[in-house]
Amino acid sequence: MQSARDALLWKLEGLSEYDIRRPATPTGTNLLGLVKHAASVELGYLGVTFGRPSGEPLPWLADDAEANADMWVTADESREYIVELYHRAWAHADATIDALALDTVGKVPWWASGKDEVTLHHAVTRVIADTHRHAGHADIVRELMDGAVGMRKGNVGVASEDPAWWETYRGRLEQAAREAGRRVTPDRVQ
Repeated sequence: MQSARDALLWKLEGLSEYDIRRPATPTGTNLLGLVKHAASVELGYLGVTFGRPSGEPLPWLADDAEANADMWVTADESREYIVELYHRAWAHADATIDALALDTVGKVPWWASGKDEVTLHHAVTRVIADTHRHAGHADIVRELMDGAVGMRKGNVGVASEDPAWWETYRGRLEQAAREAGRRVTPDRVQ
């Protein structure tokens, strides 16, 4: 979970206030909004669910909040506030994990009654998956902005740091896609 947390925050480094907030997809996905959402998820699933509320005010999760309010950051919410909130969420979530056995049962208040019980193990697994999923979103958004990819600077898992190599590679993929698109298959007539 920590590697995904760190990756989400790394995606903010070196970017302007505008770039970390701007909607990069048709559904508005943005880097700082992903961090705000991840903090909210940790405080909910690994706090409130197990009777361990953090005391953090989260007005974007109130019953009267607008839809998706946890997925973007207002002009009045600073980068520093959201990053610090995420750090506090980590500490709170980690304290819950340290304090409780993995088979401890909690109740997820936003799930339907009668289907709202979850073990800490399940909640941790859910949060790990959610955080990694959003770190992947952040990776793509950041790549589209300035080409930065990977889970951290100097990521050895990236094939090359040479833009010319990537241009050649992308060209090969484009050519393969075009060739495949011209082929007639039994289920598709051109």
